[in-house]
Amino acid sequence: MASTSAAPEIDKDLMARLARTIRGLAIDGVEAADSGHPGMPLGCADLATVLWYHHLNANPADPGWKNRDRFVLSAGHGSMLLYALLHVAGYGLSLEDLKNFRQLESRTPGHPENFVTRGVETTTGPLGQGFANGVGMALSAHMMHARFPDLIDHFVYGIVSDGDLMEGVAAEAASFAGHHGLGRLIYLYDDNDITIEGETDLTFSGEDAGKRFEAYGWQVLRAHGHNVDAVNAALAEARGDLDRPTLIVCKTTIGFGSPNRSGTSGVHGSPLGAEETKLTKKALGLDPEKSFDVPAEDYAEWKRAAERVAELQKAWEAKLAAADEKTRAAFLAHYEQKLPDLKALRPASGGKAVATRKSAGAAENAYAAALPWLAGGSADLAPSTNTLIKGSDSVGAGSFGGRNIHWGVREHGMGGICNGVALHGAFRPFGATFLVFSDYMRPAIRLAALMGLPVVYVFTHDSIFLGEDGPTHQPVEHYAALRSIPGLSVIRPGDDEESFVAWEAALKRTDGPTALLLTRQNLPYLDRANAGLAAADGLERGGYVLRDCESDPKAILIATGSELHLALEAAKRIEGARVVSMPCVETFRAQPKEYRDAVLPPSCRKRVVIESGIRQGWHDIATDDGAFVTQETFGASAPAERLAERFGFTVENVVKTAQELLG
Repeated sequence: MASTSAAPEIDKDLMARLARTIRGLAIDGVEAADSGHPGMPLGCADLATVLWYHHLNANPADPGWKNRDRFVLSAGHGSMLLYALLHVAGYGLSLEDLKNFRQLESRTPGHPENFVTRGVETTTGPLGQGFANGVGMALSAHMMHARFPDLIDHFVYGIVSDGDLMEGVAAEAASFAGHHGLGRLIYLYDDNDITIEGETDLTFSGEDAGKRFEAYGWQVLRAHGHNVDAVNAALAEARGDLDRPTLIVCKTTIGFGSPNRSGTSGVHGSPLGAEETKLTKKALGLDPEKSFDVPAEDYAEWKRAAERVAELQKAWEAKLAAADEKTRAAFLAHYEQKLPDLKALRPASGGKAVATRKSAGAAENAYAAALPWLAGGSADLAPSTNTLIKGSDSVGAGSFGGRNIHWGVREHGMGGICNGVALHGAFRPFGATFLVFSDYMRPAIRLAALMGLPVVYVFTHDSIFLGEDGPTHQPVEHYAALRSIPGLSVIRPGDDEESFVAWEAALKRTDGPTALLLTRQNLPYLDRANAGLAAADGLERGGYVLRDCESDPKAILIATGSELHLALEAAKRIEGARVVSMPCVETFRAQPKEYRDAVLPPSCRKRVVIESGIRQGWHDIATDDGAFVTQETFGASAPAERLAERFGFTVENVVKTAQELLG
């Protein structure tokens, strides 16, 4: 679908002046910190100025405007470019903030952080991640446009680097974007032929990035990065194709203006130094004796640009106000994401053995029916992960009204794109794959935790008990690896009812991501009401007493997931044994001491932790007097029952371990 988008008239002298000021601020910020990356801001100031002044419809007075254009600086090491733009554009970033670049507790950290600096859309720095985030933002924009065509019509812009395009995550995300025809995505590629080690010919030769992106299904345009007319025309042309994402290849000179270091790797990640700073400012037409200098007329020009966007937002708000009540309520519901009584929507327990991947899938569908903003899918594993939203269409090129997103075999890309969807704010995304492949997603998961994004990860086939596929597919160290990420909630439910509550906990969480670790194999049905077992709602506190003894416990069996039934059976043979279900260690550790001591009395240090993963991370729970029934080696290819015998996940071994503790 093509649309007409005339290029705005451009004043080349004005653009040169504004870009010159941006370059000066970037140089000064890096010099003040004696640390940073001046090369990229110097090289990209021209194209960034044209984009921000003439094309980016974002209102500094209201950075949360829902129909704003998004800007992603995927090359996050060039953060002083973004900070300089935020300052002059009126986002409240002061000159003092620029002077405190890279200093403790400043609003100008070394790489952009969206939770620190007003106007920063996403946290970038690990190359390729911002690229994938922008794809997620554009995907969400297309999905919202399909639902509310009169209210959502914005674009996602970004600046990407040679390094971004080398990263595998960018390739995965680019392939996804091209296949889905995300025409609301426009990236300016800073093609400067330089990386840290030297010229890109060292590692990035013989490849035409433009042709590669054409093969992905992108529109590829070319514009010299220091020719503002060409950049302006290319941006306008890019908006004219709503069926394809656009890569604008911009040939630039890294460190533009530096007499002795431009075009070299030496300007990439080191300050220019006092003498070269003066020479560069002189070459650019700046006063070498002035630092952090912004002419009053620059502020006036950027204020005019902001006023233009404010008028656009005012017209949009009138359009929203004029929409019928049903449409307006449905639109706002996507961003407010209020939860109904999830417990009332909880599916009924089937009363039989079931895999937690299946019971979690039932819960997901029960809740999705009431939550139009819940969307996601699997990395080509939906039949195995049970994550298909029933009754909803698939998202695809030209068809964005559904909620089932087929990520393809692109786990790393899925993670980064999910982050972008969450950042856009209109949908709560989830991504699913086998737990062992969470390794491919770790950088994106870590960034989701850093940014506090409520992404849900559905990780199935969570132990050696997936069986015959063998140790390449059997996670062992993955529970501990995920739990080591600060801010990530890792939940491993032990039966169908805990699976229901686990999804509820994930949906209730708005300040960070959640990983659900689910079984392939069926787990025994726990008849909680008739067996004297506690309700699964205790999961909300991370850990709880599932089965207690008649007096103070002599031993405590602590288990998660598929090992919970082992603990219950073993407790029947151990006098004075308490069973604690601990599906989420992080949440339990965050509980008040009184609650933790009630579940795990300090007086009872004879504790056995039972989990089919490495014991790392459990020692504070087990105490020095505790013991472990854990998986300290890789698994093997065999039926699950044989693996349980081989590696000691039997009732007999749990009983033996506990009795040895008790003497």
